[in-house]
Amino acid sequence: MNPTARPVLQRLYRFQWEPAQQAHVLLYPEGMVKLNQSAGEILKRCDGSRDVAAIVADLEAAFNATGLGPDVEAFLQMAEAQNWIVWNPA
Repeated sequence: MNPTARPVLQRLYRFQWEPAQQAHVLLYPEGMVKLNQSAGEILKRCDGSRDVAAIVADLEAAFNATGLGPDVEAFLQMAEAQNWIVWNPA
């Protein structure tokens, strides 16, 4: 994972809060992926303008936590494998 690359959602997906599910979801033509709270908070920050370090720093500040880097990186690798995100070069 390039530390300066910036994750952004694939154009095929739409990220939104779904009141009926009480969760963030990824909508796509064939269906929907219901996200847990952690996944929703990470993907909310995948706007193409922040690199992984900035996303981790923002999450750690928002949730008064430390050491989230490995978990965020693991999630982003899984999200990339699922084709939910792509990487904008630095």
